[in-house]
Amino acid sequence: MTSDYKYQSGFGNEFESEDPRCPGAVPKGQNNPQKCAYGLYAEQLSGTAFTAPRESNQRTWFYRILPSAKHTPFSTYAHPYVSCNWNEQLPNPNQLRWNPFDIPSEKTDWVDGLRTIAGAGDSRTRTGLTVHVYVCNSNMVDKAFYNSDGDMLVVPQAGELDITTEFGKLKVNPNQICVIQQGIRFSVNVSGPSRGYILEVFDNHFVLPNLGPIGANGLANPRDFLTPVAWFENRTAEFKIVNKYQGHLFQAIQDHSPFDVVGWHGNYAPYKYDLANFCTINSVSFDHVDPSIFTVLTCPSNKPGTAVADFVIFPARWSVAENTFRPPYYHRNCMSEFMGLILGKYEAKESGFNPGGATLHSMMTPHGPDADCFKDWSETVRGAIKVAEGTQAFMFESSYQLALTKWSEKTCNKIDEDYYNCWQKLNNNFSLN
Repeated sequence: MTSDYKYQSGFGNEFESEDPRCPGAVPKGQNNPQKCAYGLYAEQLSGTAFTAPRESNQRTWFYRILPSAKHTPFSTYAHPYVSCNWNEQLPNPNQLRWNPFDIPSEKTDWVDGLRTIAGAGDSRTRTGLTVHVYVCNSNMVDKAFYNSDGDMLVVPQAGELDITTEFGKLKVNPNQICVIQQGIRFSVNVSGPSRGYILEVFDNHFVLPNLGPIGANGLANPRDFLTPVAWFENRTAEFKIVNKYQGHLFQAIQDHSPFDVVGWHGNYAPYKYDLANFCTINSVSFDHVDPSIFTVLTCPSNKPGTAVADFVIFPARWSVAENTFRPPYYHRNCMSEFMGLILGKYEAKESGFNPGGATLHSMMTPHGPDADCFKDWSETVRGAIKVAEGTQAFMFESSYQLALTKWSEKTCNKIDEDYYNCWQKLNNNFSLN
């Protein structure tokens, strides 16, 4: 029902929500009364240590029909494509490009459609990140997933995601994103073939980047982030709970729906964001400003100004810089850059990089515009123009070196072996005259 998809706005707010069928489900004045209304159980979900500073402390109280502890013991959930083995392949420093990842023809739900591309670090020590894609075509029926390792930023590329969480329902379309944090249980329905990207971080939670001299407004505005309102079902069923733990999947069975939270309050909750609401900031005089100005969300490391991962987008925008080569400049970076394309044609490489595909430019591996792009933008005088119309590219940028999985480098058979050729036509234009 459309009425089930309602949202509260704001990033990192203290929210309170209860299903309108059960007014008063959230207790007033205390978190854990001796007896909860409607015979509910109180349960806390902690997103940070109890003693984290108040400004960064995250937790939510649930008021639910049954505690989430009521399930059978976990056993292994076989999944050949989810990996945390970063020594599986020899390191590969090459510029890499993947053609669009295939969506299976056989019935495949969101969990079974997960494919790990690359990663670094170790969820056991809460350091690092993983990049996945998902390719699926069917609903998760009586099945829920949660991630004990970290937060997941989900970027749909094809197909709407209808996500039921313990907090309520989210609908997430291409050109929107959602973040589902560590420990939150959710289930995904799809309306047909669906594909997208996932950035998973272990160290910390995503936050909005500081704006510095930009001032109080711009980039992603906090009020545009939407968190679901409470919704519950009181349903008996054999429900499979899939848990990602230390990079592996496990399953347990319970006799009831995990989506039985009648009310909740707190500041640890999933959210979605429409990338069309991003307010771009750029030069109005000369020179190409660094892509950090397009950061939507960041997961900071302990080193100031250096991210475990940034989520950066390249949306439609005006380009006006005078006497400037406007596309991305040639670059060698101390960060790893994984890019995906949601729709359209990326301005620096209009052929070969397609929606549903990806590129990876590893630490200090040189990259930049292809030969045709360089020639065109170097020789043609342009006034103010709108660039990237009908396009949405994004980047997961990380301070970690990323290792490939066997699936991404070999099994998927999607690596473009000719990618390097896009720079081979660059000419030596040097002249003393």
